[in-house]
Amino acid sequence: MRIRVFHTGSVCVSPSLPFGGADCSPIKAAGFFGKRSERLWLPVSSYLIESPHGLVLVDTGWDRSMSPEGVFDARAQIASLGSYALYVTNQGVVPRGEAIGEQLHAMGIEPQDLDYVVLTHLDCDHANGLAQVAGAKHIIVSADELASVRKGIVARIRYQSRWWEGVHLEAFEWTGKEGPFHKSHDLFDDGLVVCIAIPGHSDGLCSVEAAGADGGFVLLFSDGGYGERSWRELVPPGIANNCEQQMASLMWIREQSLDPHCVESLANHDADVEPHTIEL
Repeated sequence: MRIRVFHTGSVCVSPSLPFGGADCSPIKAAGFFGKRSERLWLPVSSYLIESPHGLVLVDTGWDRSMSPEGVFDARAQIASLGSYALYVTNQGVVPRGEAIGEQLHAMGIEPQDLDYVVLTHLDCDHANGLAQVAGAKHIIVSADELASVRKGIVARIRYQSRWWEGVHLEAFEWTGKEGPFHKSHDLFDDGLVVCIAIPGHSDGLCSVEAAGADGGFVLLFSDGGYGERSWRELVPPGIANNCEQQMASLMWIREQSLDPHCVESLANHDADVEPHTIEL
């Protein structure tokens, strides 16, 4: 088992978004009135799991349309995201060669070679790049997450169906009992790659746990937290659909991260994590 950690560009956010805590207001976390000089640039990660059963890509990161020339381009981003509000909250850039499709192609991997693309949730910096891998055999997201994109005005701003337009997006149900809410989905029915529900930040957010033959595992906990500080200090992100669920999920992430069998525990936007390869 091998897990490759990619950076697919960067995102510029208010410091209250990654570490705002449960009492942070959505307006503050979105950074609508914050100082630009205080914003943080964080990586946008994707992961390729090379399992005995095939290739599993976790999240897609930004699409090339965010940065057509590989540099910051406000007009292009607004068009790509389909929303000025999302642009204000999630300003991003994708240098040349860093879009996930470009990185996979450089490795000799084409979309049709991917057995699964797992979307941990449908926020723009996780699903905006879906068109790059539209030819994958299966592109999946939890049924809870897919249902949430239709709930109310905020959801219609937060999620833009154009990101998966023309993509065969499959909704999966929770068929297992792992995790803080006893909801999980085993991709290959053998415990090697398991999606585990960690709701709070979004309704259907999932982590992905990849296990090796010797019992060691890697936890990819997406936006359940934004770094090691999140689970060590139990500081949740500033944007949450359900703060109580978010804290329960973060406590579970902490428990898993401290497990002696945990080889690495990775947040999607951890500024301290560089691209690298993990062998299990």
